[in-house]
Amino acid sequence: MKFGVLQFPGSNCDQDVVRALTGLPGVEADYIWHKESTVAGFDALIVPGGFSYGDYLRCGAIARFSPVMKATIDAAKNGTLVLGICNGFQILCEAGLLPGVLIRNRDLKFICEFLNVRVETPASPFTNQASTGTVLNVPIAHGEGCYFAEPDVLAKLEMNNQVLVRYCNKDGVVSSDKNPNGAVNNIAGICNASRNVFGLMPHPERAMDLRLGSDDGRIIFESMIEHLRLKAANKAA
Repeated sequence: MKFGVLQFPGSNCDQDVVRALTGLPGVEADYIWHKESTVAGFDALIVPGGFSYGDYLRCGAIARFSPVMKATIDAAKNGTLVLGICNGFQILCEAGLLPGVLIRNRDLKFICEFLNVRVETPASPFTNQASTGTVLNVPIAHGEGCYFAEPDVLAKLEMNNQVLVRYCNKDGVVSSDKNPNGAVNNIAGICNASRNVFGLMPHPERAMDLRLGSDDGRIIFESMIEHLRLKAANKAA
């Protein structure tokens, strides 16, 4: 299976993502430049972290209008898996593929640290290799990671089980003191109603090896791989 990793001027986690993916069995990964107008030939797309277009105007606001994002939006509407990490999450919200917005951190400071998130449901292509309540130790690195949405949007997200991960302590307890950025409902990542688009602020690609602090990020990518494997098997049957 082949993953495409989008590249914008200012991306700085694209190589990390490619390295993380190609370290998994049976996976190919290649870059897709922001000026490309097609994403054909890829089974899944990753919108990586960084500072696309220098984060001018708002994080992700300019990247949303790039040719590759038009192609990504079309692919997502046709069921292609799309994962947005950090700046990628911001871009997906700006592009309308995910509801809500990411705003300045509560304390108006850039935060870079390992923390814990709790998997809320295994019922998604991105979390199927976890169980409800699984705690992942993964790093964050952002200045605008505070997720916000209007009350009616939040109610729909919660009702439809679209909140996939929340900030928590090491025992999986969700509390305000373990919320690093002020995100509503301790939300660290959400998916769309069709469950094929997922955005999260933590960086799973930086948690792939215990020698670097954690390998919990593998669960996200391994879940995507398992989903694609089952999809291919069902198609061949």
